[in-house]
Amino acid sequence: MKQKTSPHRPPLGADSIPEPPRRTVVAGEADVLVAGGGIAGVAAAIAAARAGARVVLLEKESAPGGLATLGLIAVYLPICDGQGRQVMGGLAEHLLRRSIADGFSSIPPPWTADGSIEERSRQRFSVQFNPAFFLLEMERLLVAHGVALSYDTRVCGVRIERGRLTALMVEDKSGRRAWRCRAVVDATGDADVCALAGAPTARAAGNVPCGWFQYMVGGELRLVKNSAPYDPEGRPVGDGPFYAGDRAEEVTAHLLASRERIRRQLADLAVQHAPQKVFAIGVPTIAAFRMTRRLRAPFQLNARHAGRVFPDAVGLFGDWRRAGPVWGLPLRALLAPSPSNLAVAGRCISADRTLWDVTRAIPVCAVSGEAAGAAAALAARSAHPDFHRLSPELVRTHLSAHGAILRPPA
Repeated sequence: MKQKTSPHRPPLGADSIPEPPRRTVVAGEADVLVAGGGIAGVAAAIAAARAGARVVLLEKESAPGGLATLGLIAVYLPICDGQGRQVMGGLAEHLLRRSIADGFSSIPPPWTADGSIEERSRQRFSVQFNPAFFLLEMERLLVAHGVALSYDTRVCGVRIERGRLTALMVEDKSGRRAWRCRAVVDATGDADVCALAGAPTARAAGNVPCGWFQYMVGGELRLVKNSAPYDPEGRPVGDGPFYAGDRAEEVTAHLLASRERIRRQLADLAVQHAPQKVFAIGVPTIAAFRMTRRLRAPFQLNARHAGRVFPDAVGLFGDWRRAGPVWGLPLRALLAPSPSNLAVAGRCISADRTLWDVTRAIPVCAVSGEAAGAAAALAARSAHPDFHRLSPELVRTHLSAHGAILRPPA
């Protein structure tokens, strides 16, 4: 970024500053490094650990869950197809059930053991949860599965040798350090590891000011789904401002615009509820971007693939916006062409703009995270880990044994 100067103040120096070469201290090593601790990263880390891998989860914030917890996006969208059939199982279902284990809400009645398909088609398999409890529960699950957590840690570089990632460089409270690895799952939401490693990526510039928040009035806790509008396909409406979210300045600008929107809404609520007092209880502590940057693999999943049976499908998912469509999730949509031991999960999988608004949702992130984590653990067993040499059927068999749904409902 070019330095701005005042006409009355001389510039401080050149536009770049040279730094001396350094030798980076190795913090530790893992079979699988998971970058990003949102829903996708949590699912990837748990799945990899269950498959016997030594797993380290690197998270830039100080808690797991990402937008679901720190962003207060407290609705676990449907794990069904809207026509009475469950299409997501495994960790997607397990995390849904754990999110409400505190009794904050409950499974919709039709989705108990005795619900009929007709009843289920009228009420989708979705819940609202308490973000604070879900944060604590996910952390408990990660620790119970033996995942090593590294909070307040941002990935800032990569080391690639012979076409494979051998280490991720991080910045944390101890300074700049390196984590050695055999396989990596990029669950950053912004394809940060992909970008650092030179994998092909695509970006979106259609994020609007958005920040769900909680307030208290009359002893009742309420959630406001505060966002500038999108159309039914997830495209922004109006004249902006719009944000891509993959540049530092845009993150701050988006946060400021979103919080100003919250302030305005709180002022309106104070008038609406007068003479009762309105108290802000929780506001998001991270930027609520929907879509920023994603992997652009040779295969890109799109809306027209609905209903197609893929031989390398490692999960299924439906459309949270409408009833009917079901997609298979091919393993190849999770694999970077290079480096060969890099997979992705969550909203940065290789799905084009027609499907990005679906694949970014909480349950789909859990599906792709579980698949990527299991694949990473299985690949890491090889002397020369390479996702592209990994048998999709081996991954499918492993996932199926852990409750994943891989075949479309009859």
